Amino acid sequence: MMATLEHLAQAPDVEQVWNSLLIFADRFGFDRLIYGFTRFRTANSFGDPADMLLLSNHDSAFLNPFMKDGLYFHGPMVRWAAENTGACSWRWIQDQATAGRLTPEEQSVLRFNRAHDVTAGYTISFPNVSVRSKGALGLTARRGLTQDDVDAVWEAHGREILVVANVAHLKISSLPYAGTARKLTKRQREVLEWVGDGKTAQDIAAIVGVSPATVEKHLRLARETLGVETTAQAVLKASFQNQIFTPQIPKIGVK
Repeated sequence: MMATLEHLAQAPDVEQVWNSLLIFADRFGFDRLIYGFTRFRTANSFGDPADMLLLSNHDSAFLNPFMKDGLYFHGPMVRWAAENTGACSWRWIQDQATAGRLTPEEQSVLRFNRAHDVTAGYTISFPNVSVRSKGALGLTARRGLTQDDVDAVWEAHGREILVVANVAHLKISSLPYAGTARKLTKRQREVLEWVGDGKTAQDIAAIVGVSPATVEKHLRLARETLGVETTAQAVLKASFQNQIFTPQIPKIGVK
């Protein structure tokens, strides 16, 4: 575990954090993971899917319907993660089904999961840093493993897995993600950072060496890219997504 924690601490980007987590989880029989994180949660949704950070090594036949078609919104373990913090065996789904507590939509998702051999596993719901944020990790067991097998693994190694997953989550949430659907250009990031520092368009123009009209153009494009109406909202959203005010982390070689 210590070697994995060292890799996570030194990882310069989300991709390397994710790769370390995949390798670690696979040691315990979890060969398919799905991680989601948003800072734009509302009372009735997880916000715009374009603003969510999604990482997964599930195949596209499962992932596209689950995420792009919105099946995730009715996933039983997604409901659990939205309402709880900690780790939960997927046996909870069986208990809910037996008690007649699954909605028709959740039952449909359950049938979809079974068709894709997503039948045994564990879900981790991370502590919220704000009322608008939510992060969770679904760990799907290797095909052929039962929920009894998974529960036995968790009994022996769950504490270790939970620690590594939480460290990975904290690291991911602090890093910019190259795959974001709303990625700012270098110039858009620059002008938003100066706005965040309290500079006017005229100030930024003098600093950057362009005209105020050009600065306004970059600000407008940044607002459009981020899907917001005001520059203040753009600064806030870009900051939440770690696209601005982010230090350049040097790549650290591991001997």
